[in-house]
Amino acid sequence: MHGLVNRAIQCFVRDTYSPESWERLARLSDLPASGFEAMFVYDDAVTARMLETAEHLLGKTRETLLEDIGTYLVSHENVQALRRLLRFGGETFLEFLQSIDDVPRRAHLAIPDLELPSIDVIGIEENTFHIGCTWKQAGFGHVLVGMLRTLADDYGALVLLDHQGEDGGVETISIQILHDEFSAGRPFQLAAEAHS
Repeated sequence: MHGLVNRAIQCFVRDTYSPESWERLARLSDLPASGFEAMFVYDDAVTARMLETAEHLLGKTRETLLEDIGTYLVSHENVQALRRLLRFGGETFLEFLQSIDDVPRRAHLAIPDLELPSIDVIGIEENTFHIGCTWKQAGFGHVLVGMLRTLADDYGALVLLDHQGEDGGVETISIQILHDEFSAGRPFQLAAEAHS
């Protein structure tokens, strides 16, 4: 697993709970307390062990844990670069969904050796999308649900999201847009603000 994935889990635990929670998780998972190098590649078993320990330590189901990680990835101030990458997909949530299958390619331009799940729009009805997610790490669809739920709020859209399960290695998420401009949403600038 790419170090960025493992580091994202590490930062989620540290930033959402506490540095001490991360240190305890690292100790229980037999991982270095210093964490992961973002550009290294680690054995997939390390990620699996870390997630299993996090479930027990934080008292969450795997699905809830993964959704919380997804929420963190697009809402916490320490990971604003990902939010900017995703918001580049459109001015409205609807436009973003119509370009969601391009997200892995855009990420690959920034980090060529980062392997991300494939994300495909597998069906569109009136205001309803069905997104298919395939990856070697089962459960990423729940991370995507957390990200999409938070991005809908970010855009100011009112939506219903549902993880519909996995079939043949493909996790499916249904998204019904009830109102694409329900509220003002959060302010957004593509470029990061310079701090003096």
